[in-house]
This record gives sequence, structure tokens and C-alpha cells, in this order.
Amino acid sequence: MWATNLLTRYLDGTPLEIVLEHSRNVADLALEVADHLSLPEETRYFIEEAALIHDIGVCRVHAPSLGLHGPHPYITHGVHGREILDREGFPLHALVCERHTGVGLTLTDIVRQNLPLPHREMCPESLPEQIICFADLFYSKKPGRLSERKTVEKVRKKLLPFGEEKVEIFDSWLVRFGVGEINR
Repeated sequence: MWATNLLTRYLDGTPLEIVLEHSRNVADLALEVADHLSLPEETRYFIEEAALIHDIGVCRVHAPSLGLHGPHPYITHGVHGREILDREGFPLHALVCERHTGVGLTLTDIVRQNLPLPHREMCPESLPEQIICFADLFYSKKPGRLSERKTVEKVRKKLLPFGEEKVEIFDSWLVRFGVGEINR
């Protein structure tokens, strides 16, 4: 698949293995949601591709625990992913990269938290973006815990410090995506 080949061009060794496993888990959950919603095959295909490539931007960040020694803070990996995929000719996949952090970052979030990010909205807009963002919340990139799916309560607890509105977005996705009906 082209996504795996592209990841391999930008990452190698342990970081590549971590990103591949994490992204496969995110893609699998996203596809469960897509199936639950009876989305068309073309949309399912895009969701799988975009989920597999959503973390390509980590190749430019500094996260030694993941074997990443780039110059940029981890929070910027979505923006870097967008730059990479825009340059590679995948503009819709690029938007998934930029918009998948938490439940999305608003301009207000970026300014209030003084994040080293461009001052613009970075919230998932399309249904595939929302599904991938949602699925990503359930999996970490921590070595040894890659395949562990977080509980709903653990995801809520992680989002709460960023505001009740973030938990409300997540809760609305739980209902919309029928997570209670998806095998866990």
C-alpha cells in the first residue's frame, strides 16, 4: 500500500514500527465505525489510507521515548504531516494529519495555550476526519501499550484538562459513531 511505502520513506527502525502498529490500530477502529455507519467503499478506502498515514509528521519531532530526534515539539506533528502530504500530492489526507490532535484544536486553543502552531482552526470537519480523530483517541504510541484500546472513561479523563467542551465533542462522537455497539 502506498501509505506504508510513504511512511517508510520518512521513518525507519523503531519509530516506523511504532507508527505502523499505532496507525493500523487506529485504522481498524476507524473502519469499524465506517462499517457501523454503512459508509460507501470509496469512503472506507480513504479512511483506511488516511488513518495509516495520519502520523507521518512525527518524523520531524523530538520525542526520544519513541526514537524520534527531530527539531520540533511533538504537538507540531500534525502540521508537519500536512506539509509532507501536501507536497506528496495528497491534500485531503494532509488535512487529516493537521486536524487529528485531540478532538481538534481551535484558534482559541492555540492562542490560549500558546502552542507553537500556525494561528488557524485545526478541527476535523469532514466525517472521515472526525472518525480518524475519534479512533486515534483510543490508542497511544507508547511502546508496550500500542495495542491496548483505552476505555471511554480514560479518553474522557485525558480530554478533560483541555475543557468540558472537548469531552462534549467526544461524547457526541460516541453517540454518532455507535461506539457502544462496536465490539471492543
